[in-house]
Amino acid sequence: MKKRVLISGASFAGLTLAYWLNKFGYSVTMVELGKDLRTGGSPIDVRGEALDIAREMAIFDQIKQNEFVHTDEVVDANDQTLATFSINTLSEYLGDIEIHRGDLVKIMYEIVPKKEVNIVFGDSISAVVQHDDRIDVAFEKGSPQSYDFVFGADGTHSIVRKLVFGPEEDFKKFLGVYFAFANVDQIQTGRPKSTGIVYRELGKQAVIYQFKDAATAILLFRAPKLTWNYRDRQQPKEILNDYFGENGNWKIPQIMEAMLQTDELYFDEACQIKMPSWTKGRVALIGDAAYAPSFFTGMGTSLAMQGATLLAKELQGNSDYQTAFANYNARFRPFVENIQARVEHSLKIQLPETEAELAASITALSNS
Repeated sequence: MKKRVLISGASFAGLTLAYWLNKFGYSVTMVELGKDLRTGGSPIDVRGEALDIAREMAIFDQIKQNEFVHTDEVVDANDQTLATFSINTLSEYLGDIEIHRGDLVKIMYEIVPKKEVNIVFGDSISAVVQHDDRIDVAFEKGSPQSYDFVFGADGTHSIVRKLVFGPEEDFKKFLGVYFAFANVDQIQTGRPKSTGIVYRELGKQAVIYQFKDAATAILLFRAPKLTWNYRDRQQPKEILNDYFGENGNWKIPQIMEAMLQTDELYFDEACQIKMPSWTKGRVALIGDAAYAPSFFTGMGTSLAMQGATLLAKELQGNSDYQTAFANYNARFRPFVENIQARVEHSLKIQLPETEAELAASITALSNS
């Protein structure tokens, strides 16, 4: 009989794990809180070993075909260009592929065979009870089920981590930054398509990425720890209004108008997840649920794909799951910790706190 597994979360970590475990003969169910795939967001990077994994999954060519090749401009408050660069040609990014988040998640979703993998949208886990030979799981909407393993691939605010390992605050390192994404197709930038425009002031950054027939805006800002509910749709708009509502520089008024009107605003805090172990009993965490590096490192997607693949192959290659879980923890941790350590450097560049840091970030791009 096939072993039954439940994966919470249908993004890069969850879809990668579902692909491999189905391939290795498991009976896979995925549950996703959202009503559909979340395809919004900014361009993301696929790097290093994750590109080799993409080749193994036979999606490398599709990723390459959808590569987001673009020119970026840093502008001042009056929309005058201060620096122009192309991130795809910078030495530290050579060989990497940048792709719109929605394109990659769709590519990965399509290779998971729906006739074999049961994907349930619009539901979430509400309780987990572990036994020696199984895990009993209750859902917010669906009927209770039992599984051999449960995998949390449900992001920074993982419900699996909360239910099995403890409160989010026990594992979260807040980076002192909040961010928001929204579609802004209606904003005219005066630049060609496939141009990213970046405006920076002390402790704040606004970006518009243009690609294909769409555009996404990002607002980032440094702030002390705020009290907010990540499932509340109105509260983030009030927070954004507090920090940007009186800011008339660059395109910020138009971005704010779009963000306050949309029903698809994505708002969150920048943080890292650090845990002593990513496994407990028959439960394992992958991706941001286990080791979110923050998007400032540019490695969240790659870590998700690599961690999920390593875990699946350890389960396939070992006769007992305890050994597989132990190997996953031991083998992947040094790489994760190395990636997470890079965040401070990136934060200083993207959200400078002094005039000297701001000038230095622009100078560095001008000379790239």
